[in-house]
Amino acid sequence: MNIKKLVPLGLIVVLTLNANAQKSLPITINADKVTAQVKPTMWGVFFEDINLGADGGLYAELIKNRSFEFTAPLMGWTVKGKKVTEGDVLVLNRQQMQATNPRYLRVNVKSATDKADVTLTNEGFRGIGIKKGLRYDFSMMYRQPETGIKMHVVLQDDKGSTVGETVLVPTQTGAEWQKQSVSFTANRTIQKGKFQIWFEGKGVIDLDMISLFPGDTWKKRPAGLRADMVQMLADMKPGFVRFPGGCIVEGRDLATRYQWKKTIGPIEDRELTINRWNTEFKHRQTSDYFQTFGLGFFEYFQMAEDIGAEALPILNCGMACQFNTAEVVPLEELGPYVQDALDLVEFANGDVTTTWGKKRAEMGHPAPFNLKMMGVGNENWGPQYLERLAIFTKALKDKYPQIKLINSSGTDPNGARFDLLNSAHRKANADLIDEHYYRAPEWFFNNATRYDSYDKNGPKIFAGEYAAQSKEIASPINQNNWKTAIAEAAFMTGLERNADVVNMASYAPLFAHTDGWQWTPDMIWVDNQQVYGTPNYYVQKMYSLYKGTNVVDIKLGNKIIAGQDSLYASAVVDHKTNELIIKIVNASNKPQMHDVQVRSSKKLPVTGIMTSISSDLAAVNSFEKSTNVIPKDERVSIKGKSIPLTLKPYSFNIVRLSLR
Repeated sequence: MNIKKLVPLGLIVVLTLNANAQKSLPITINADKVTAQVKPTMWGVFFEDINLGADGGLYAELIKNRSFEFTAPLMGWTVKGKKVTEGDVLVLNRQQMQATNPRYLRVNVKSATDKADVTLTNEGFRGIGIKKGLRYDFSMMYRQPETGIKMHVVLQDDKGSTVGETVLVPTQTGAEWQKQSVSFTANRTIQKGKFQIWFEGKGVIDLDMISLFPGDTWKKRPAGLRADMVQMLADMKPGFVRFPGGCIVEGRDLATRYQWKKTIGPIEDRELTINRWNTEFKHRQTSDYFQTFGLGFFEYFQMAEDIGAEALPILNCGMACQFNTAEVVPLEELGPYVQDALDLVEFANGDVTTTWGKKRAEMGHPAPFNLKMMGVGNENWGPQYLERLAIFTKALKDKYPQIKLINSSGTDPNGARFDLLNSAHRKANADLIDEHYYRAPEWFFNNATRYDSYDKNGPKIFAGEYAAQSKEIASPINQNNWKTAIAEAAFMTGLERNADVVNMASYAPLFAHTDGWQWTPDMIWVDNQQVYGTPNYYVQKMYSLYKGTNVVDIKLGNKIIAGQDSLYASAVVDHKTNELIIKIVNASNKPQMHDVQVRSSKKLPVTGIMTSISSDLAAVNSFEKSTNVIPKDERVSIKGKSIPLTLKPYSFNIVRLSLR
C-alpha cells in the first residue's frame, strides 16, 4: 500500500447512499463524537508451532533432527558409503549425564578417501531451500580422541549435484565437547535441496547439534529467524504477539505440555519434545514434527520487541488438552506451575540481580522486556479450569498486580461451556476474557453486532482466535478465499465499533508450510523459498495499519451499520496522524454509489484516498499469483463538500480523510 498524507479538512462527514438514482437514508459520521478509545494492542498476531510454523518455518534452522533426539534417532538422516560397515555409525545415549540432550552420533571412519566412502545426508524440512549467492553457516559440536578426520560440508540439489561446499577440519581433541563452524556460499537456487557431510581420513568422532543456517536471517542474527516471515509480521505493525499458542501450550498430555524454562539458555541444553500436532489429524499425519525450541521464549520476546509489539505469553495452567487426555494436575501439586508463571514475569521484567532477570541478561538482553499481560491456560474449560485459574490469579495478582491476566472462555463462542466460564469470569471481574470463533463466513456476517450489547463496564474481550472456515472447522479443504476474508472484515467492524469492550483481536493460525501443514485456513503460507499473504492477511493488515486512536459515531439513519443494504461499517479518528478513517464492507454482488457530503465550516481537501479490496468470492492468492487479491489505492475527487464514491461488489474499503 502506497498511501500519501492528505490535506486537513473538517469534522462532520455525511455519506448519502445513491443506488440507481434512488436516495436512501444517510450514513452519518460525527468525527467529534468519540464513543470509545482504541487500544494500541487492538490488532495483533497469534503464533503457534503448527503447520511447521517454527521448526521448518519461522526458525531458520535447515537441518532436521540436528541433535538426533527424534523418536527415531536418525529420522531425516541417511547413512551411506562404500566403507561403512555394521557399527561404524552409532547413536549413543548419555541420559544420566545430559538429560536434556542425551543422544549423539559416533562415526568411525576407516581410511576414507572418496566422497562415496562415508556420508551423512540430511533431507531438511521438506527439502532445503537454497539461494544462489547466499552465505550458509554450518556449525557442529564434536569431540575426538585425536585428529585425522576432514569433513566435506556440501549442499546438493535433488539429484546429488553440488550447489555449494566447503571443508571443516576438527582441530580440538580430548573428552570435552567443542564447537566449530564454517561458512560457504551457494552457486545455484534450488527449491528442495539436501545437505551432506562426507568424511575423509581416518579416526573416530562424536557429533551433535549439526546445524545449518542461511546468512540472511532476521536482523542478521546468528542462528536466527527467517527474515521474510518476520517481515510479513513487521509490515502489519501489530499491537501484540501472542505465543507460543494455542493447543501447543497444553500438550496432548502434561508430559508434552509447553514448559517455557526448557526453551531458554544455550541451544544445546534446550530439551526437545514431540509436537502435539504430530499425529493429531488422520488426514495429515506428521511423524517428523518435533519442537527443538531454538525459537523459545527469549526469541519470542525479542521478536515482539523488534516489530514494536507487546508480548503476550500463554502458560499451561496444570491442564492438558481436554480433547486428548484431559489430564489435570492435582490442586495440591499445582505449585510448580504457578511458580513458572511468577518466574516468567521476573524473567521478562526483573532486574539483572534477580535469578531470572540475570538469565535474561546472560542471553544478551539486560534491559527488561516490559511484560504487561499473560494468559492463564488455553481454551480450557469446566470447573477444573476455574479452580486452577483462581489459584494462579491470586498468586500473580498478589505479587504482580499490574500484570493483566487473560482467562479462557473455552473453545466456542456460545453453549454451556462458554456460559459457565463467561459468568464466572464476570463475577470475578477478570481483566480480559479470551473468546474463540472458528465458524462459517455467514456466522461472521451475522455476528457483527455481537459486542453491541456487552457490558462496557465489565471485563474486556480478547478475540484471541478467529478465522472463517470455507468448508468446516479443521477441514483439509478449507480455503483462504475472498468470501472468508470479507466476512472477517465485516465482523471486525463490530470489534472496532466496540473497542471499549474488545481490546485485542488476532486471526489464527498464522503460518503454514505448503508441504507440512495440518490445519487450514491459515493467514500466511510459505514454502522453502517464498512467502505470500492470503486475502485474510491483507484484511488484517489494513485494520492494523489504520486502527486509529478513537472510535467515532457512525450510523445509517439512526442505527449502527451491520448488514443493512449489505453494508458493514465503522469509523475511527487517529489523533496522531489527524485523520478520519472510515471502514466499509459492501457484501452485495452489486456496486453501490455513495455521495459523501461533508457538513463543516472548514474546507475539504481536493482529493482523498480510498484503499480497497474487491474480488470474486472464490478468489485466492497463491505462490504463482501472490497478488491476485490485494489492496489497491485510488484518489477520490472532492467537489466542494461532496465526495462521490463507488463501492465495488464484494469489497472492503478504507477511506482516509485528513482532519485539520
